[in-house]
Amino acid sequence: MSRVAIHADAVSSATPDRVFALLVDWPLHERWMPFTRAEGGHGVGADLMAWTGIGPVGFRDTMVITEWTPGRRVTVRHTGRLVRGEAFFEVTPLAEGGCRVRWMEGIDLPFGPLGRIGWLAAGPVIGFFLRVGLRRLARLAEAPGPAPASAGAAGGADSVGGPE
Repeated sequence: MSRVAIHADAVSSATPDRVFALLVDWPLHERWMPFTRAEGGHGVGADLMAWTGIGPVGFRDTMVITEWTPGRRVTVRHTGRLVRGEAFFEVTPLAEGGCRVRWMEGIDLPFGPLGRIGWLAAGPVIGFFLRVGLRRLARLAEAPGPAPASAGAAGGADSVGGPE
């Protein structure tokens, strides 16, 4: 199995605590991360599930939280059939105010040499969407007023699971 790494960063004028709170409001992901819905718990050992795709075409990404530092960092291990590896979100205060949020993925590519070849095309696209997502998150956090209500309740598999 071959591992690749990809990351994206964005800067927000919002407080680190606000950005982190929105980041770990899993159902809210569909408001900032293109083509993704998510749900799950909080804290080490909690399960997460995301559906990435358009309509019925996509994949389920199951994860478990392996590190949780409130207001600063959450690390997950991808446990699905297609996506395996580790990822983290990290929110770092900036001296001038606001914060930087980083998303890093260490992905174990499936399909041997074909996966490596596929990554040549998929990697730049994934990187683009990570950057777009974090910029959207930064803008969402900067919006005045209370944090927006979650887009969809964390609940049954139908809210995230995609087609059965």
